[in-house]
Amino acid sequence: MDKIAIVDTTFARFDMGAVAEAELKRQPGFGKKFELVRATVPGIKDLAVACKRLIEHENCSIVLALGMPGRADLDRLSAHEASLGLMAAQLLTTTPILQVFVHETESEDPGELRNIAQHRSARHAVNAYWMLYEPERLRERAGKGIRQGSADAGPW
Repeated sequence: MDKIAIVDTTFARFDMGAVAEAELKRQPGFGKKFELVRATVPGIKDLAVACKRLIEHENCSIVLALGMPGRADLDRLSAHEASLGLMAAQLLTTTPILQVFVHETESEDPGELRNIAQHRSARHAVNAYWMLYEPERLRERAGKGIRQGSADAGPW
């Protein structure tokens, strides 16, 4: 049985992990084809090691790394460093890690940020499922300008 991991942070101001978990539990095959593994770390720079550890010790097939960088310049720098760590973990393990970040600078409105976080977390959970079990669903969407958490940009 495959394992899909969800790693989130305490720094986030919305429980993105719970949204991703609920969405994955609605997918066909939950409990039969795949199970979920979840971990929570303090901040986004802690995500890479947690993801790598779940891949290596729990044999996870794919990981969702969820985080919410704050508004400060230091937070944006931390998000960049976290992204580099997640890319390195993917390369070291040859396992997909979907980075799902919602930057607080995406909106001034907390309600809108909550909606972005909810939508992005749910859509990327489905993307992770499709990557494992229905890759043709992603292929059908290639070049369509589809966004998670905001309006689709559309194709040219």
